[in-house]
Amino acid sequence: MKTKMKLMTALKIWVAIYPSITLCLYLLSKSTLVLPLYIKTLFLTLILVPWVVFVGVPFIDFIMRQFSTAIDKK
Repeated sequence: MKTKMKLMTALKIWVAIYPSITLCLYLLSKSTLVLPLYIKTLFLTLILVPWVVFVGVPFIDFIMRQFSTAIDKK
């Protein structure tokens, strides 16, 4: 894989995961249930890995395709 493609993939993953982690941590901090760190980490990864793989990155790919086709049409 070329360096440019690796950088684009890393950027897409970051754009998908940063807001997701922030939202999950915010929602977890609102809970009154005190959980150990390893349980919180398990909970976050069980939710966020499928979210990013099946929803987040494909959505970002879709948005990027829309922008690239709009630019190509000009």
